[in-house]
Amino acid sequence: MPHGFTDESLEPVEFKSTWKRELSVTSAESQTREIRTDSVDVQSYDTLNQAVQTDLNGDFSSMLLVNTNNQNLAVFLHKVEPVVTKCLEKNLKSRAFDGIRDPNEKLSEAVTCVHTLCNADLNEQLQVTGLSWNATGSTLAASFGRFDHEDWCTHRAALCTWNLDRRSIKEDKPDTVIDSPCCLMCLDFHPINPAWLAGGNFNGEVILWDLSQEDDLIVATSGIGDDAHREPVSKVHWVKGQSSKKQDYNIVSVSGDGKVLIWKVDLKKGKLRLHKGFVLMSQDLPRNMKVRGVRGDKEVGVTSISFSHEDPDLFVLGSESGCLFKCNLHAKGRPAGSHIISSVPLCSPVTFTFSPHHGPVHSVDCSRFHRNAFLSAGMDQSLRLYNMLQMQPVLTIEPGDGYLFSAKWSPARPTVIAAVSERGNLLLYDLRSGQMVPVHKLEASPNKVPVYSLQFNPQEKRILATGDGQGYIRVFRLGETLTSVSGHENEVLNDVMSTGTE
Repeated sequence: MPHGFTDESLEPVEFKSTWKRELSVTSAESQTREIRTDSVDVQSYDTLNQAVQTDLNGDFSSMLLVNTNNQNLAVFLHKVEPVVTKCLEKNLKSRAFDGIRDPNEKLSEAVTCVHTLCNADLNEQLQVTGLSWNATGSTLAASFGRFDHEDWCTHRAALCTWNLDRRSIKEDKPDTVIDSPCCLMCLDFHPINPAWLAGGNFNGEVILWDLSQEDDLIVATSGIGDDAHREPVSKVHWVKGQSSKKQDYNIVSVSGDGKVLIWKVDLKKGKLRLHKGFVLMSQDLPRNMKVRGVRGDKEVGVTSISFSHEDPDLFVLGSESGCLFKCNLHAKGRPAGSHIISSVPLCSPVTFTFSPHHGPVHSVDCSRFHRNAFLSAGMDQSLRLYNMLQMQPVLTIEPGDGYLFSAKWSPARPTVIAAVSERGNLLLYDLRSGQMVPVHKLEASPNKVPVYSLQFNPQEKRILATGDGQGYIRVFRLGETLTSVSGHENEVLNDVMSTGTE
């Protein structure tokens, strides 16, 4: 059934707004308490400085020692001295603290090359035949020449020096250059006078230079007369003269002609005067090395020499035959043959013969820490340590680095040895390690050519120099581990030297 709808209009309903209303405001006042302040006066103090001095009353000396008895004190000291001395000696020999170091102390092991020197004006074919440091350790001298002559020498060689104490060093320009008409084969600075330098050349002449001179630096020479060497000079060395004068030194020279000559310096005449001489002969060779049919007075070429640091008359010779000889300046061995011309009588200096190398000896060096220890290196590629009292070597090292041309003891540590090789390396050994391998093996030649020369600085003992076959000189600084002496290191060397002597 349909539902009906109708329109209807209702009355409106009104709601008043509540979101907005009139606020009532009331005014009020507040007040803080009164702040009180007080002022107080202060005053600084005046100060004065005044020096005062006390005076001694009475005899001061009587206050130091009261009722002393010097005689009783002397008796007491005499009684306890042996006991105290015994304890001190026992402590000195004790190994309780061997190898103990401050844990905070760090020693440098690095070996660094600090300079590479050369003379840019010289022919690169010239070799560094010798090196020497002067008495102050500031100047390094190098002789230039060649070892491999087949005939007359036609090279224009030189002697060069560098002062390494200068702030600015021109490594390719020496401070001093002395030209030579032939190859210089060796040199040695005077032990006291830093300006005197002795050398020997290919013609057999021994020369003395004074580097403090401005014009002619040659102050004396042996010349090339009957007394001179007939072969190139192998080595020169300064030895103390017999007078009491501090600078009285003579020059000893050795050569391939077998002679060991001692020269006195005569500055007035500008000459080196032959004072004494010896000659090494085939009769000095070991029996198994003597050749049948060869005269006993035939000369044996000398390649190297080294003097004992404790006995100034004792020296060791290395020879072309490979033999090593202990010699004495006062020896009176077999006289030289009549075919040798000399203004002074010559005789053999040999007192003892050691077991030989299997080839020419290139270097010998006596230890400054042990009176009977000396080192040798040769063409047989071996490094040998000998005892003066024993024929056979106490130690033989074969680095396998080719020929060894020079070997030296460190002036800083008794057990450190340096050698240079055919393959251009510097080999550093420490006998304390008990190993036959080098603790450091360094390139001593920029182009890896043979290194012929080696010399420690006697003053700056961390410094050593090497010279190679192309005229380059390298100066190395050793780390503290190779220059700082540890306790009882001399005893380590003594133990090595006593091998085979018991």
